[in-house]
Amino acid sequence: MEFLKNITILSLEQATVLPYLTFRLAQDGMKIIRLEHPVHGDPNRMIGENVLGEERMNAYFLCINAGKKAVTLNLAEPEGQKIFQLLIEKLNVDIFTTNQLPKNYKKLGIDYDILKSLKPELIWLGVTGFGPDSNEAAYDPILQARSGLMEMTGEEDGDPQVTGIPLPDMGTSEHAYGLLMKALFKREVTGEGSCIHLSMFESSVSWLTTPISLSSSFGTHCTRRGNTHEFFSPVSVYKTKNGFVYLAVGNNRQWKTMVSQEMFNVLDRPEYEKNEGRIRDVAKLNKAINEITGKYTSEELIDLFNRITVPVSRINTISEVATDPLVERRLLFTSDPVTDAKITLAPSPHMTPFLEENDRHLSFPPRFGEQNQEIFGQVLGYSDESISRLRENGII
Repeated sequence: MEFLKNITILSLEQATVLPYLTFRLAQDGMKIIRLEHPVHGDPNRMIGENVLGEERMNAYFLCINAGKKAVTLNLAEPEGQKIFQLLIEKLNVDIFTTNQLPKNYKKLGIDYDILKSLKPELIWLGVTGFGPDSNEAAYDPILQARSGLMEMTGEEDGDPQVTGIPLPDMGTSEHAYGLLMKALFKREVTGEGSCIHLSMFESSVSWLTTPISLSSSFGTHCTRRGNTHEFFSPVSVYKTKNGFVYLAVGNNRQWKTMVSQEMFNVLDRPEYEKNEGRIRDVAKLNKAINEITGKYTSEELIDLFNRITVPVSRINTISEVATDPLVERRLLFTSDPVTDAKITLAPSPHMTPFLEENDRHLSFPPRFGEQNQEIFGQVLGYSDESISRLRENGII
């Protein structure tokens, strides 16, 4: 994976979907340079608590932007587009990504045809809400609503709910990650670049594997069911003497093992021997289980179910998750050389060689235009006077 350190990505990014993608790619050691408008910048810089006591470095922004560099550039101006093209050439950019609306591609000089003429082997990725032919604005909750994710989330007799994490944003990022790796492989084999259009809506709908097949093929009404499962029982959250546990009985053998325990003997009935019978009577069955589990502590129940190898877990808070031994050893970190602030970051889905080499540390999220002098001066060769002029004219 050493070759990934030689990959350079120029990303006209904002919000979550692309920043999370490039955050993932930074964990592979790729060189990430994020582009922002010199006035407006990424709105997410202003979201969350101002933990560092400075503008455009709020808490929400810090979570997924470590390991990157940042420059500002006004692509609406011809001179800005000229500098952009110089960046593509001088930085030897391998991948360009953007989540601008498609109507802005040509206006900003970032469309694939223009960039392909500069560098035929370039990999170009455009992430949009609803595809390259739509200029409809899209935020994660809107995509959750339209894609059916909200219909599948919440209590059976309650309102539709958004998921606890922004799945359309982060799920699309993961799909984009795979597509870029495929494009890099294609380029390695053929020498050819790629043009990738990725729709957040299509990405979100692709997660509905079972609901779409069942509803479209067999007329099954698929909707939210709270903490229960449509096909397996008992699977739900159950009260304990000091909290809650989540229990998941996935087959009849596990059920027989469970009801062979003295505390659950009362549920060892013929009508519950097979999963179909338990599903038919799921409400009454769950009520009966709750009456039993409420007499024991979470720790007692977890110990029991672990001994009989029936899947169970306490409902952890986020703080408890972060201190789980399996998580704690994978957490990432970044430290601010200016304020000495140290920030804990979510772990990577897998521990990359780059992260291991760097003791799970990434460079601090870049301040607004932090690398302007480095990139425009040292890489492009602009003098201090020229950079000052560009700044005064609103180009950078």
